[in-house]
Order: sequence, then structure tokens, then C-alpha cells
Amino acid sequence: MKIKLNGKEQMIDANSLSIAQLLKRSNVDNPEMVSVQLNGEFVDKAGFNTAHLKDGDEVDFLYFMGGGGEGLRLITKILHTRFLKEDPHGSLHMPVYDDVTFEFKSAEDLELAFQGRKPSHMYSRISNPTIEHFEQKVKALSAAAGVMALSSGMAAISNTILAIARAGDNIVTSKHLFGNTYSLFEQTLKEWGLQARYADLTKPGEAIKLVDNKTKALFFETITNPQLEVADVSLLAKLFRPRNILIIADTTMTPPYLFSAKEFGVDIEVISSTKWMSGGATSVGGLIIDHGTYDWKQSDKLQKDAVKFGPHAFINRLRREVYRNIGACMSPHNAYLQSLGLETLPLRVDVACDNTKNIAEFLEGHKAVKSVNYPGLKSSPYYAVAKKQFNDKPGALLTFDLASKEQCFGFLNRLKLIRRATNLQDNRTLILHPASTIFCEYNDKLKNEMGVRETMIRLSVGIEDYRDLIEDIKQALEAV
Repeated sequence: MKIKLNGKEQMIDANSLSIAQLLKRSNVDNPEMVSVQLNGEFVDKAGFNTAHLKDGDEVDFLYFMGGGGEGLRLITKILHTRFLKEDPHGSLHMPVYDDVTFEFKSAEDLELAFQGRKPSHMYSRISNPTIEHFEQKVKALSAAAGVMALSSGMAAISNTILAIARAGDNIVTSKHLFGNTYSLFEQTLKEWGLQARYADLTKPGEAIKLVDNKTKALFFETITNPQLEVADVSLLAKLFRPRNILIIADTTMTPPYLFSAKEFGVDIEVISSTKWMSGGATSVGGLIIDHGTYDWKQSDKLQKDAVKFGPHAFINRLRREVYRNIGACMSPHNAYLQSLGLETLPLRVDVACDNTKNIAEFLEGHKAVKSVNYPGLKSSPYYAVAKKQFNDKPGALLTFDLASKEQCFGFLNRLKLIRRATNLQDNRTLILHPASTIFCEYNDKLKNEMGVRETMIRLSVGIEDYRDLIEDIKQALEAV
């Protein structure tokens, strides 16, 4: 039997051969990471044993870097994610491959690597062993179909949108977004022809009315920053999925340990791994997590990729075009730090969430505080939906209001322990005044539409002893 394997004719001394047998016969490394096309069409892994070749068939396969494991519980998965290649010295932690490029034994091997037909790293802007291992850990943690690590959370959002949309397309989202995300949609990408259509996502029936044949995605934050709004994700998915709308969630505030995105209908997660995952602000990074649930044949931009790569169409377009060409890659050193950070994720999250609830309850009972917003409080309008979605751990961010901007500044200046700084999910507790900092570029009318008040203070709670934090807050409130 004569077939073509990766573009080269081969004689097979067998009358019948399955794809699984062909991969084994060809000594394919890491076959679980291979995407196979038979005569130009994607073959699902479930069909590797049943799809049999005939004379004249053409078989191609490509590797998708980033593996992952199943069958273990969450923290065990993180700690025991295997290296794809055995370390020569038996290292327990993936070493930092702080290299730009990698050597090959032959020109033929180099050719196969560039074609994606050999599981090798060529150039660290495209892939790197240390970054790949971090991706493996996240894939194991999230049970996703594919994961990509990038230079920042904003890089994760922009790469995702550029991979799925064109000029003239639109996305449905909310004005209750992180300020830089709103700026990306309303300024940077708007000039390139993308329209953002804004809706109140806590009213899904109204939001769905904005969809037309140019709508490519629904984008939202699982807990908005700093408004702390929580939309019902499963209800949004129920309305948007029948319209073939891709569902993208920024889950920075609720990473996989807190929120099982796939179960609630999310197709793609974008995360600033700078926050929870880095170990508490050790390094800047971002993640794209593809759950493999969207039918890319419904995407006019990726439908040709879907014929060849099936559920890997999106990751393929990123790895071999958008991510590669934009160059927003994570550094190997940051990937190493964030791999270490993942190992303590559940421990830190549990403490920070418990601390936040204790502080929120204290603030709610203080006479100088006009209001407190935290989805973990029974007084929050989002308490029930947050409890359903986030397993009774609705993040470690809260906001509260004082009487005026002047009182807010006075309070911030009297703090002795809590740090005045911008970030979320640091191991240390951080505080700022959103209206004068991360939303300072917007006018009062837009700030009001975005739910950002001059009297609002944002507190990102860390893992200190909550009693020390409350004492610091209490003494700073005394003069208010």
C-alpha cells in the first residue's frame, strides 16, 4: 500500500493500517499531542484506532506544544505534572531554559520542526521548554484542550480577539470592565475596525438583542474590577450559544481553582497570571485557556482551520500566526516563577478569600463606611449567583465607599500596614482609589457609566493575618 505521510510517499507492507498503528510504526514522539489530518480533514483522537488507511491516502500530523494530565485531584495535578522529556539530571522543577534558539542534529530535523511535524523548540518567541511546562501545568489544572502562556493578561485578550475577529466585526461586552480592557476595545481595536457593543450583562435578555451576523464573541469578566458585578454565566451561555457566539471570560479574579469555567459554558478563558497564579505578583504574565467546546466551523475566519485541525483550530491560528507574529511571548524566567506560584495557589486563595470576608463584615459594621461591596456578603445583590459559580469563594477583592474623595485620600494616607499600590492578588494587601488612578483617563460621565465613583476605595486582600489588617483599617478610619 502506497500512502503519503507528511508529504512524502511511503510504501507500507500491510493491507490495512489504522492511524494509531501508523503513529506507532513511525515512532512518533508524544502521540497524545498530535493533530492528524487524513486527506486534508481532521481526525479526532477517538477515531485513531478505527480510521483505517487505504492506497493513495495522505496523512499529515502537527504537534501542539503543551500537554497536561488527567485523573488526579487539583493540587496533585499541579505538583506532579510530568516533563515531556526526561531531565538528564533528574530535576524536580523544570529548569529555566533562558535561551533564544535551539540546535538540531540535522537539517532534516530542523525542517520537520519548522513544519510542526517534530515536537521540538526552535525559537523562544514561538515556544520554549520552561514556558511549555508552565502551559502543561495550567492544562492539567483546568482540563483544557489547549493553553498558551503570554507576556501579560492584556496580551492574552488582544491575541484572542485578533485571532477570532476582523475589521467590521463586533463583540458584545459590558462597560463594567478593567480600565485598560475598555481602552483596548474602545480605542486601540476600534481604530482597526472592531466594534464593541455594550450591555448590562446581568440582564442577558437585553444583551442578546445586540447580536447580529457580525458578532464574533461575548466577552465579560467573571467578577468585574472594580465594580464586583457577577453575571450569571450559565444563563448567558444558554442564550448566546445557540447563536454560535464564542463565549470568552476574563477569569483573572476566579482562576480554575475557584471557577470551573467549562462547566458553566465558557469556551475560552483569558487570565492575567500576574495575579493569583504567579505566586503573588512575582512576575507579569497572561494565559489563554481553550476548552475545546466551540465548533470553529461556525467561525468564518477559522472555518478552514477547523476542517484540518478540528478543536485545535484556534490554538493553531495563535501558535502559527497571531501569537508568533505579534511576539507577546512570556519570558522563560517568568514561566519558571509562575510554575512555582501555581504550586501554592489553593493555599493562598483559601486564606485570601477568608480574609476578605472577615474584613468585609468588619467594614459593613463601621459607622464611617457608607457601603461595602463584596459578592461574599449576604447583602450583595450577587451573593446567590457568586455562591453558585465560585464555590463560596468569590475572590479576594472588595470595595467600600466613604463620604468624599477627600476622606478616601485621608484614609489611604493614614494606613500603616496596607500598601498603596496597584495590583490584585498580591500576597500583600494593596489599596487604591480607582477613580483617580486606573480610571483617571476617563471623564466623569464615563466613570459613572462604568460604575466608578469618586468615593470608592478598592482593597485587594492578601494572606496576612486578617486581624492585623482590620487593626490597620480601624485606626485609619478613626479620623474619618
